[in-house]
Parts: sequence; C-alpha cells; structure tokens
Amino acid sequence: MSTLRTDRVACGDAGEMDLHVWSPEGTPKAAVLLIQEIFGVGPYIRAVAERLADAGYLVGAPDVFWRFAPNWEAGHDEAGLAGSMAQVQQLDFPAAVGDCCAALAHLAAQPGIESAPAVMGFCLGGTLAWAVAANAEPSVCVSYYGSGVPSMLGMIDQVACPTLFHFGNADAYIPNDGVDAVGAAIAGREGFVLNVENAGHAFDNHESEMFWNESAAKAAWAKTMAFLQLYLPA
Repeated sequence: MSTLRTDRVACGDAGEMDLHVWSPEGTPKAAVLLIQEIFGVGPYIRAVAERLADAGYLVGAPDVFWRFAPNWEAGHDEAGLAGSMAQVQQLDFPAAVGDCCAALAHLAAQPGIESAPAVMGFCLGGTLAWAVAANAEPSVCVSYYGSGVPSMLGMIDQVACPTLFHFGNADAYIPNDGVDAVGAAIAGREGFVLNVENAGHAFDNHESEMFWNESAAKAAWAKTMAFLQLYLPA
C-alpha cells in the first residue's frame, strides 16, 4: 500500500503550491511527476498515482490551478466539465509550466531518487508534460492526449528524453491531422513513440462515463508501463 502526504513547493514570489506525494512500500529509486486533467487532483488522478506507486515509483501530483482555484476538484460529468473548462481559461500556461518544473525538481531531491523523475500527464496535463520535457530535463515523458501538443511541435529539438505520446483516433478535441503531425515530427527520432488507440478523448479516465474506453485504457497503460520500465525502472 502506498502512503500519501502533501508537500509544499516554492514557486517564486507567487507563493507555494501543494504537491500531493504518494510513496510506495520500500524506498523508491525513481519518481514520476503526474500532471492532472482539467478536473483537478481528484479521484481519477489519485487512482493513477496509486497505480504508479504500486509499481514502485514515488509519485507527485501538483495542484496546477493553485494560483486561482486551490485544490480544485470537479466531477466527471457535464457540469464538472463546464466548471473545469471555465477554470482552465484562467491558467497562465507559462507559469504553470514553471510550477511543474519546480515540482519535478522537488521530486528529484527526495531521498533515494537516483535520476531525474519522469513526467506524465493527461489531457491538459499531457500538454504540460510535453512543455516540461522541453523546459526541464525529465528522464522520460509520457503524454496522454494533450490537445496542445500538435501546435507545440516546434519545441521538439529541446526535448532530450524518450517520449511516448498516446492519442485516440476518434478524439473530438484533437483532429487526426494533428496526431499525424506528431507522427511526422518524431519520425526517425530514437526514443520517440506514437501510440494511437481506437478511442476518443480521455479514454483512460475510468471516472468518466463520457470518455472511458476500457480496452484502449488497458492497452495504452501496458505500453506506458513498458516504456517506464525500459527507460526509468522502478
């Protein structure tokens, strides 16, 4: 069983951000920065963190909306989606990237951690994970259906770590030509992998009846764990 604590991470003059940290049984050697969807660090992200901790990783999930809506959590229904979309309109994206990079450094400094943490994100977090990979030095990047990724491929030369992208081929928020652009950009780059599931957006989110696709979620998660074990063994 993992244990949960909340650390405070200094984010410049703005103050301190909550970083929810799951510790596995035993002393972890490797860590994963887990970046939330627009719904906050709620039951779904906590469940993903527990999956990773059960695999032996120290996991930290930053409160990305802390500057304007601390500890925001929303249900995975139409009302929760509308409320979360309103919150994300307030997000200062460069500041959020900086906050996540600070959280990455905080995890790297924890006892027993032997190398730079991985960064993994879902939806909004998938976009932020790609930005963190371009602006810091994680060991690995795993980006699930980040809608901003296709428009941010210009930073690919800044990304030195192995990167796994997951998308769905029926994603209403990310056109297939955007996914194709990701595939074209990473062609021939060692350590860059594109996985496309037969699914829509947010297919890993088991809390959402609107989005969850069990078969796609299981297939993508198996690829994620294999990727982590290859490049950042727990």
